[in-house]
Amino acid sequence: MAEEKKVAAKKAPAKKAPAKEVEAKAAPVKEEAAPKKAPAKKVSKGNKVRSESTRLLDKFEKDIRPALMEKFHYTSVMQVPHLEKIVINIGVGEAITNSKSLEEAVSELAIITGQHPVTTKAKKSIANFKLREGQAIGCKVTLRGIRMYEFLDKLVSIALPRVRDFRGVSKNAFDGHGNYTLGVKEQLIFPEIEYDKVSKIRGMDIVVVTTARTDEEAYSLLELLGMPFKK
Repeated sequence: MAEEKKVAAKKAPAKKAPAKEVEAKAAPVKEEAAPKKAPAKKVSKGNKVRSESTRLLDKFEKDIRPALMEKFHYTSVMQVPHLEKIVINIGVGEAITNSKSLEEAVSELAIITGQHPVTTKAKKSIANFKLREGQAIGCKVTLRGIRMYEFLDKLVSIALPRVRDFRGVSKNAFDGHGNYTLGVKEQLIFPEIEYDKVSKIRGMDIVVVTTARTDEEAYSLLELLGMPFKK
């Protein structure tokens, strides 16, 4: 019997120890911090938003406006004439045969004014000049608000005094409705233009549009703003 028990013990399968459940320790997942958003910048629409004051605009509000009210006996501040816009135009006749010249004029005007110009196109065809209707022949920029005052300040304080043998601008360039037109013979009078990078001398027409009803009012406004009229 003892032998039979030994044989049975050999045949019985050995009981396996219960497997220990190993808890896998998952590494803690670090949550990525959301990127910090940069504070939204205030975008100015065009040049109507006044981000910072300019010297010429401050002068108009503090000194010129009261002086005009006293001179013309205005009863309301709204009657005082002020600048409405400035239009700068460059005609590029050679653009008919050389489109690169128009690109250069657009680039220079953008540098001078700080605003991207629009191209001007021919309104009708002229066979003698080989000009077709709708063909780009120039560029222009219309300035308002802060940029308008900054450009005028630069024009009267820096650019015009750099003209050779400058003796002042004409008093007879008003149109009878309070607007003034000034012709500039070369773009080199503006400090932003580098002489070495200019391929051709180009002139431009500058039209200063005001709310004045008469030329006398417009003349007084521009004179107080620093326009160097001939004596």
